[in-house]
Amino acid sequence: MKQRIRVVGLIKNEEGVLVFKRSRGRSESPAFWELPTGKIKFGEQPEEAMIRSLTEYTGLNANSIKLKDVITFLAPEGSSQLSNLYIIYELGIGNNIKPTPRERYSAYKFIKDFVNSNTKLNETTISVLEIEEGKVTSNRVSSRDTANSITINVDGASRGNPGPSGIGYCIHDESGKIIEKGGEFIGFATSRLAEYCAMRKGVERAIELGFKTVRFISDSLMVVNQLNGIFNIKNQDIASIYKDIEGKLDSFEAVSFTHVPRSQNSIADSEANAAIDEILQK
Repeated sequence: MKQRIRVVGLIKNEEGVLVFKRSRGRSESPAFWELPTGKIKFGEQPEEAMIRSLTEYTGLNANSIKLKDVITFLAPEGSSQLSNLYIIYELGIGNNIKPTPRERYSAYKFIKDFVNSNTKLNETTISVLEIEEGKVTSNRVSSRDTANSITINVDGASRGNPGPSGIGYCIHDESGKIIEKGGEFIGFATSRLAEYCAMRKGVERAIELGFKTVRFISDSLMVVNQLNGIFNIKNQDIASIYKDIEGKLDSFEAVSFTHVPRSQNSIADSEANAAIDEILQK
């Protein structure tokens, strides 16, 4: 399977989020606006590629850079599928942001409310902003069908690590409405095993419900990075579950794994802990 890797920069201030307009549209779509994006050249580290791309395409120099997130999804390309991996960086520029767009971009602006904005943003930019702002929009310019797109938050809890453990999940539709949530007690387990069991449950439930385009959300950076191919599997207790999840991903047309802070995963966390309490209180 082909894979496309990109670095994406997130620059924010009191005016909003900085986006740039492509100099020309692609054959299948009009010109759109996006977060500053670049390719990784041979021999470069992703962070180096982000700093270079920012300067090369926008004329800006970052005085700070912090890894924000990693997003992956599958998208059709001709008769095959293309694996997309986007490495998101939070960039510090300073108070006086005065880009000088070059080559790729023809203009720039700040947007505060991307959900209600008339600005045509590309799908990657929308996905990043949805995660960052905790909001959802249907204003996508991609031709990929997202009518059945959902978000599934998952979480695993272990009291004692190892100890009594539970898993929880919460399914949201495109508008953010909860359409299902639940939890299960899984017995005596480590926290990493519980996190993987929770992800497997989310994947299985998505397949059972017939969803084809799914974003899985977890507060376990380990799980997200391993499923995104950033980290290798070193613990044998989760290797079989990892392979089980990987084998089920062919059921989806597009899928992504995204990390969020624990504070943004409270419902799945509550379901996991409620499942443990139900057993311990008997």
